[in-house]
Amino acid sequence: MARDRKPPRRRTHRGTRHRARLVAAAVAALTAGGTALALAFAEIPAAAASPAKGHDVSSHQKNVDWPSAKAKGATFVYVKATESTDYVSPYFARQYNGARAAGIVRGAYHFALPDKSSGAAQAAYFVAHGGGWKADGWTLPPALDIEYNPYDSKHGCYGLGKAKMVGWIKAFSAEVKRETGRRPVIYTTAHWWNTCTGSSTALASTHALWIARHESADAGSLPAGWSYWTFWQYDNSGSLPGDQNLFNGTTSQLKKFARGY
Repeated sequence: MARDRKPPRRRTHRGTRHRARLVAAAVAALTAGGTALALAFAEIPAAAASPAKGHDVSSHQKNVDWPSAKAKGATFVYVKATESTDYVSPYFARQYNGARAAGIVRGAYHFALPDKSSGAAQAAYFVAHGGGWKADGWTLPPALDIEYNPYDSKHGCYGLGKAKMVGWIKAFSAEVKRETGRRPVIYTTAHWWNTCTGSSTALASTHALWIARHESADAGSLPAGWSYWTFWQYDNSGSLPGDQNLFNGTTSQLKKFARGY
């Protein structure tokens, strides 16, 4: 995910052909492998059809051409809204509303900085600045982006012990649920989760997983507790603006997930 207030870390780009092969392999794995899909946390075999394609954006993408993204196959997008309790993306409203106007299912995400304030405080700030939800089939549940600290590499887990980190995420989730009626989707990597939460399994049964794993034909090993992913961020560039994602199901299943069942 992109951090708006500091240039993102450099990642390797291997070109369009390599990326296309990864996507094709991922689609084949999903359609042939009977991957399970979390829809309101009921395991439903994925249909024999292409998974829904989407992306995520932040202020780095600025004024997105949404009709073009739609024409290129975007069915959903997550838009960065906030970070900590002192930053709102200046492009959030136009990106979020522009996606909806183009007929793209959209949701908001918050970039967590657990060393700055409590989980409840950051959740309240997020919801107050765009991180809402309604059961209209066009609004994805709010998402929590939690990963290694991009501002201090020596404190990748933000200086929190494993139990405190789990507590922080639970507090964030509880406040989002209290204010919106939905638990947040959790975006993370298996390595961060297992390192910084001590491989906690306390949240998997009630939270959809958005796994980040780039340059791979599949999502790989999942964080402790999860047996399937709902979203997979497979690359940080491609045909759509921002990071490239797949939903673990069809477009109709995506809209059911958005509605909460």
